[in-house]
Amino acid sequence: MSIKPIIYLPDPILRQQSQPVERVDQELERFIEDMIETMYDAPGIGLAAIQVGVPRRLLVIDVAGKDEPRNPQVFINPELVATGDEMNVYEEGCLSIPDYYAEVERPEAITVRHLDRDGKERVTEADGLLATCLQHEIDHLNGVLFIDHISKLKRDMVVRKFTKLARQRVTA
Repeated sequence: MSIKPIIYLPDPILRQQSQPVERVDQELERFIEDMIETMYDAPGIGLAAIQVGVPRRLLVIDVAGKDEPRNPQVFINPELVATGDEMNVYEEGCLSIPDYYAEVERPEAITVRHLDRDGKERVTEADGLLATCLQHEIDHLNGVLFIDHISKLKRDMVVRKFTKLARQRVTA
C-alpha cells in the first residue's frame, strides 16, 4: 500500500469526467487500498479517484466518528438514482481545496446504485453526513467541485487564491 499525492485546485484534471471502472480485479483492489490509506493520511472522510489523478468512477468514504472503529466504504461506478425532497446544509471541505470550507445545501437523503469491492451490484440508501459525502464525491467523478455550489463571487475568490498558490509552488 502507498499514499498517493492529492491533486489540488486549480489542476484541470479535477474538471475531467471520470470513466467507468471496467474490471474489478486485484489491481483495482490494490488501488482501493491505496485510496483508503491516502484518505486516512490526509485526513479526510472521502476521496474520489480523480483526486489522485486517476479518472475512474471510484470513491472511498469513511464517516465513522472519532470514537468509532474505522468503517471504509467503497463505491465503484456509483450512480445517484434518487434524491429526497428535504434539503440539508453541511459545512463542506475538500482534500483538493485544503483549509477552505463553505456551507452547501444538498438533498438530505439519496439512493445510489454501485458495485462493491467484490464487483457485486448494490443499492445504498443514505442520509445525513453519508448522503452529503456521497454527493460530494460523486460530483468529483463528474468534474464538479463543492465550490460550484456556492456563489460565483466566493468561488472566483477561492479559485484565484489557489491559482496564486499553485504559481508560487511552481516558482519555489
